[in-house]
Amino acid sequence: MDRRSFIKKAGLAGVGAGAAALATPAISQGNQTWRMVTTWPKNFPGLGVGAQRLADRITAASGGRLTIQVYAAGELVPPLQSLDAVIDGSAEMSHGAAYYWQNKSQGLSFFTGVPYGMTSRELTAWVRYLGGQEIWDEIYDQFGVQGFLSGDTGTQAGGWFRDELTGVDSVRGLRFRTPGLGGQVWEKLGATVTNMAAGEIFQALQSGTLDAAEFVGPYNDLALGFYQVCKNYYFPSFVEPGLATELVVSKAKYQELPEDLQAIIRDASQAEYDNVAADFAANDPRALQTLVDDHGVQVRTFPEDIMEAGATAAKEILQGLLESSDPLTKKTAESFVSALNIVRQKTEGTDSLFIQAREKYFKI
Repeated sequence: MDRRSFIKKAGLAGVGAGAAALATPAISQGNQTWRMVTTWPKNFPGLGVGAQRLADRITAASGGRLTIQVYAAGELVPPLQSLDAVIDGSAEMSHGAAYYWQNKSQGLSFFTGVPYGMTSRELTAWVRYLGGQEIWDEIYDQFGVQGFLSGDTGTQAGGWFRDELTGVDSVRGLRFRTPGLGGQVWEKLGATVTNMAAGEIFQALQSGTLDAAEFVGPYNDLALGFYQVCKNYYFPSFVEPGLATELVVSKAKYQELPEDLQAIIRDASQAEYDNVAADFAANDPRALQTLVDDHGVQVRTFPEDIMEAGATAAKEILQGLLESSDPLTKKTAESFVSALNIVRQKTEGTDSLFIQAREKYFKI
């Protein structure tokens, strides 16, 4: 995909482009129209498409009783203000990633991804069956919103770097776009970390404002054109082992809905979480092949000392959260660690052993 044509289609013109759409949602004969603001460019592979597909699922399943209109990053509000739009009532829904809002509560980062933490399947087990959703609800209750898992990228790519990394020393001083607790890990390794929305990263790399960046993985990164600036592509991300996106809704408006519409939102989010995972599983490998064959990208693995230093930093950060003075952050960290020590038994004791055996013995 040509980056210029993608960005042109992405509708990143600015906040004013859709300001007129901030009118009160339509309610006619029991039908309602809700606005979903997102952190993603329009038609963005995997994530933006997943947000639109989720909206379409809800609209179709409700028979039009609840129609969801999707606004891409910048069409109604800046991408990293989408949660605030729900909190202040400018929109009924937002679609993004919980770790974007860690300034509101450090506990929110756990519902996107934790360095050296849970894979996406493990995260789902925690949220659905081991108490994670209930704690997430407690955090978001403070802001009058309700969160649902809505998408899954799987284990992400580690990032794009101008120069090959030779060890921890080559990280020091790098200006690196990476968010959440993972950003804190890279800061401990010596990088200067910033967060910015998807549509802003390429220009920052091109201008030299950034030396390195990670977003998701090949499927998204090909569309964003990072390969035009950086050729060293590192795998895997040890700070985002199973990233989840979220649908956030106004809790008051959600609770005003009939029970069947509440169930449609909840169940459609769960279905789309699984569907986005399949989308990335199918398209990441093909996009990576394109990056290598057509654009000369060099696929690399992180040096061992970076991986080890990252694990040490992750432990320090997690220990700090376990000792947090904020009760909800502490509670979230404790629940996460307890669940991780349960779910990793299957992942490491069964799943990973099979993967190793398949890789070693089975080619067809």
